[in-house]
Amino acid sequence: MGRLRTGTLLVVTAVCARSANLPDQVRDIVRRSVENTNADWKAAPAYDFTEKDVVKKHDRQTTKSFRVTMIDGSPYNKLIALNGEPLPAVQAAAEEEKMRQETAHRKAESPSVRQKRVAQYQRERRQDHELLTEMVNGFRFKLVGEESLNGRKCFVLTAEPLPGYQPKSRETKVLTGMHGKMYVDEQQYQWVRVQAEVFRPVAFGLFIAHVEPGTQFTLEQRPIEGNLWLPSHFSMNVHARILFSARDSAEDDTYSDYRRAR
Repeated sequence: MGRLRTGTLLVVTAVCARSANLPDQVRDIVRRSVENTNADWKAAPAYDFTEKDVVKKHDRQTTKSFRVTMIDGSPYNKLIALNGEPLPAVQAAAEEEKMRQETAHRKAESPSVRQKRVAQYQRERRQDHELLTEMVNGFRFKLVGEESLNGRKCFVLTAEPLPGYQPKSRETKVLTGMHGKMYVDEQQYQWVRVQAEVFRPVAFGLFIAHVEPGTQFTLEQRPIEGNLWLPSHFSMNVHARILFSARDSAEDDTYSDYRRAR
């Protein structure tokens, strides 16, 4: 979202290229949910929101909350709370002044500088977008039942790596070692929750780095208005190994108070 921190959330495109191999009902569920999520992704920059990030690394946890506001083509994160507490008045005023100065700075940019800034933001969004697209393309889905989740009646689909899938990038290589589960709202064909977990090690580069089993990702979404759904929660627990060193981290992000950007 500001960016969902996976390079986050927040979101997906394209009709599943492999869906012709799925039973008709499953193919229809996947197709409609992907189309809706694609529309959500396109609409997301029109909304400001509050983001709360809880990050844990090396047994140290930090919590920061931001108001994410679109300013002239890209988001700005204004710090509003630390470790669950609102900022003291002096610090809050300083953050407000920083935002005012950044707004003035962006309005005074040359066309080339503005284009570079906005292009960087759009490039980051496309990277997230393409990663989740490949998550859809790289899995084989099976409808396993129905379940109520967050007050919504959902189709429940499981996902296993598609035999013969060829990753398009180093980042999407991790999909070959993951399986997942998808909860799709039965009324609006939107993603209520998507879960994925690494079940076998995946090597990157010259086998220097590995993403290890137990690495998990969860994305949850909720309706904002009409048939627009946007992320409400994203979490990841990463178990990785670089050479002989373990690199574990955890992050839990929540998104709330969506409002149309001015």
